Amino acid sequence: MIASALAFLLLTANALTQTSEPASSSFKRAPVLVELFTSEGCSSCPPADALLQKLDRQPIAGEEMIVLSEHVDYWNHIGWRDPYSARFYSDRQGTYARRLGDDVYTPQMVVDGTSHFVGSDTALAEKAFATALTRPKIAVRLSSVSLGTTNVLQAHLETGELQESFGLREADVYVAIALNRAESQVSGGENSGRRLSHTAVVKSIVKVGRLGKGQTFAQDVQLKLDRGTDARNLRLIVFVQEPGQGRVIGAAVQTVGTAVARQN
Repeated sequence: MIASALAFLLLTANALTQTSEPASSSFKRAPVLVELFTSEGCSSCPPADALLQKLDRQPIAGEEMIVLSEHVDYWNHIGWRDPYSARFYSDRQGTYARRLGDDVYTPQMVVDGTSHFVGSDTALAEKAFATALTRPKIAVRLSSVSLGTTNVLQAHLETGELQESFGLREADVYVAIALNRAESQVSGGENSGRRLSHTAVVKSIVKVGRLGKGQTFAQDVQLKLDRGTDARNLRLIVFVQEPGQGRVIGAAVQTVGTAVARQN
């Protein structure tokens, strides 16, 4: 169980070295980006969806789990079209498969762009999270999150310096919008008759810039929301990743509903 790793991870929490930090940020836990490639058409996926929900409740000392549920579209032909699926997530998973030298499968969990395993395998998850805790991360901060009058989500993001110790000449900066919660009553395919629930269901992932070695990154972003989107059910995620969809070296998350409530 994930909970069994708590004692070990608490002992190793101090192993993380914070290399650089933007002004006024409060970097307390090591951010770990957890991507789950899943589908409502896959009967093996609900246990992995449930594990992602547990991780979203932050069960591991010293780590901030920043989770993304990315629904692939290649299961849609067997009787149920996953309403949260898109080709984009299938393509993103395919890029990981080529880079990591493995096949595409569901459910697949990818941790910090480097470790991958069957998404319901808690033992392999524990190992991946323990490894992630020992790796330094660049600080990432989200602020000034607000909802404009034209249904545009606005935010300011900034990072610490990409120091030479990361071994990268540059890194890509991404912004993702995800639903905090989503449910479906499935009426076809392998999960026919089941009511499925999900967390952090990705609606979009956009590259907003590139960070060079020795540089920091700061930018205001504006993201158009779909008509009828409930901002109270959204979260905004920023992550910094090695070009070519490699190692994730920093991430941050902000619940949009909380920010909008403060705005009002």
